[in-house]
This record gives sequence, structure tokens and C-alpha cells, in this order.
Amino acid sequence: MSSLKIIGGRLADTNAETTVLVRDGRISALGEAAGNEPADHDFDATGCLLTPGFVDLCCNLREPGNGQKGNIASESLAAAHGGFTTLCASPDTSPVNDSGAVTNLILDVAAKRSSVRLLPVGAITRGLEGELLSDMAGLAGAGCIALGNGARPVKNARVLRRCMAYARTFGLTVMFSPENQALAADGYAHDGLVASRLGLLGIPEVAETAAVMEMLLLAEETGVRLHLGQLSCARSVEMLADARKRGIAVTADVAMHQLMFTEDALSGFDSRYHVRPPLRSEKDRQALLGGVRDGVIDAITSQHQPHDSAAKQAPLAATEPGLSTIENTLS
Repeated sequence: MSSLKIIGGRLADTNAETTVLVRDGRISALGEAAGNEPADHDFDATGCLLTPGFVDLCCNLREPGNGQKGNIASESLAAAHGGFTTLCASPDTSPVNDSGAVTNLILDVAAKRSSVRLLPVGAITRGLEGELLSDMAGLAGAGCIALGNGARPVKNARVLRRCMAYARTFGLTVMFSPENQALAADGYAHDGLVASRLGLLGIPEVAETAAVMEMLLLAEETGVRLHLGQLSCARSVEMLADARKRGIAVTADVAMHQLMFTEDALSGFDSRYHVRPPLRSEKDRQALLGGVRDGVIDAITSQHQPHDSAAKQAPLAATEPGLSTIENTLS
């Protein structure tokens, strides 16, 4: 039996300093009671926050894959440094997590190398191509906690409806990042003032809001549990709130960088801020913050997408979207 006494940390919900006693990985006492108990080790947490371990709903671990951008060992260690103890692993892997065999491979590697708990999200369509449905029952049986299409849209509404209906049959949650691919086209920045001034190809807000409305209507018809990931628009927050009032079983999250930055981050053609969905206007950012405060948006995610340096060292349009964020999401 081992014990650790954490002294002087501030509880996140009350901001009050306290002492925490941990025995064999579990909290056994708080406050004065913890201070009076002996421990094998003391840790001075003055100036630190004490919180439960965070759960990230959207994290790209890059494994299975070629390892050039990261792997389960490296990215889970980064997550632990950032305060995350559970990761929902995106199905955007190589090969795609669209079968029980790939899910089992991920879980086997995680059991040996991951610093945190890993929960796979299975691909709802084969190869994430948005055409043929995956083996949903097999994925759920292998350990997938939800199904989604990663960062790729399901272009065909008929296929999307079938995906939701089948997932409802198995009692599974579906997780989508809403984007109408036809409206987004080849864009890579918010279709606003900065894109106009710099000559960047824009992605209009309606590319997201049209997809949000379509998914909400299909979720209402099929009765599936729907999770909308990485919202970026004020109008999306309004539609989400309205859907809740109508009794649709929908939840949503927003990436931390959408709460911090706007389209202005691209003013110097800074490819680090090439993300998808794009950073939008200050009005959108304020609406997203309001959605978090009001509980309309249920969670903040890292949307962690590690890249090698070459992926960002090119003209803006040729760079790959995404930020490596999981270590500093809280800070």
C-alpha cells in the first residue's frame, strides 16, 4: 500500500486551498482529515489546480499509422501532462478503425503503452468514405464506445440517415463534426474579412449550419443519440439550444482553440492556425463561450491533431489542418 499527500492545491470548483490524501490511487481524505494522516510521500501543489482527470472527446493519436506524426505512447503521455486521464480516440487512423480487428489492435497497444485510459470511437462507414456502413455490432462488441466519421463528412444524406437508424438499433451514440462538403469545397479559412483581405479561399458558416440542421432533423426522426463535435458558429449554438427544447437527444462540444482565437490569427498567413472547422469571427467566439457558460455546449475538447513540422511548413493552402493542443488545453 502506498500513499501520497497533496498539499496546498486549489480545488477547481471552489478555488479553496486544501490537502488531499491518496491511498493506492484513490482519494481517502480531504482537508484537515487528510492533513492529520501520515503519508509515504508529500507533494507541494501550491499554485496548482486540483481537478478530476479530464476526459477528451476528440483526440487523434495517429496509431495505427506510420508513426511520423505521433503514436499512442507519445500522445497519451502528452495527454497525461495536460491533465487528461481518458481519451476518446478518433477513428481517423491508418488503417481506419472500421472493424473489430483494428479496435482490438488499438486496445492491445494502449494496454501496453498508453499513459491514460483509451476509449476507441469506431468508424461509422467503411474507410470513413461515407458510403458503406461499417460493422457497427462488431465495433461495439470490440469496445468502441461510439461511432463517427472522424473529421470527414458523410456526403450522402441517405447514407447518413441509414447510419443513424442502424446506430439507434444498437443503442450507440453517433459523433459527427458537421460540415457540408459541397459548400466547404476547397476552402481553408473562415469566409470573412480576413479571407477577403488576404485572398484566402473561405468556408462559409452555412457549410456548418446546413449540416447541423440536417443532422438534427435526422436525429429527431431516427431517435439516435447524436453528438455534434467541434462547433464553430454562433448559429450552430442557437440551433442546438432549439433542438434541446424540442427534446432531441443531442449533445455537443467545442475545441478549446475556437474559444481562444478568431480568424485574425491567420492575418500573417500563420499556418499554425489552419484548422478545420476554421477559426471564425469574434461574434462566433463569443457565442461559443456563451454556449459553454449556459450549458448548451456540453464539453470542451482539445481536437488534438499532432503533425510533423513539414505538414505546417508550406504555403497556407498547402498545409495540413490541425493543432497539437492536448498539453495546453487547460492552460
